[in-house]
Amino acid sequence: MTVHDLFSLDEFEAGTARKVEIDGREIALVRIEDDVYALGDTCSHDDVSLSEGFVEEDECAIECSKHGALFDLRTGEPLSLPAVRPVPVYDVAVVDGRVHLTVDAAPEEST
Repeated sequence: MTVHDLFSLDEFEAGTARKVEIDGREIALVRIEDDVYALGDTCSHDDVSLSEGFVEEDECAIECSKHGALFDLRTGEPLSLPAVRPVPVYDVAVVDGRVHLTVDAAPEEST
C-alpha cells in the first residue's frame, strides 16, 4: 500500500468533489464538512465521472450527473437505480490538515 499526500484540506471546499489520478486510477474525492471520502470516479452504470456529480451531504452520497444513480460514500454501494454494482472505495484521512489517500500497489481488476 502507498500513502499519497494530496493537498491541504483548506484547498478543498466542503460539499464538493474533485477527481485525482493515482497509480493509473481515477478517484473521486468528496468533502463533507471536515470529512473526506474517496471512491472510484467512474459510475458503475455508465462511463461517467462521479466527481462531476452532485454531492448529497445529508445522505453522505454522490449522485451521478447523467442518470441520477446515488452512491454511498462510505461503502461505494449504489443507493438508487439505475446502478446496481458498487464502485471501489479507498482509505483517506486528514493528517495535520492535509488529505492523505492510501491505495494498493496493484490496480483493481474489473468485475
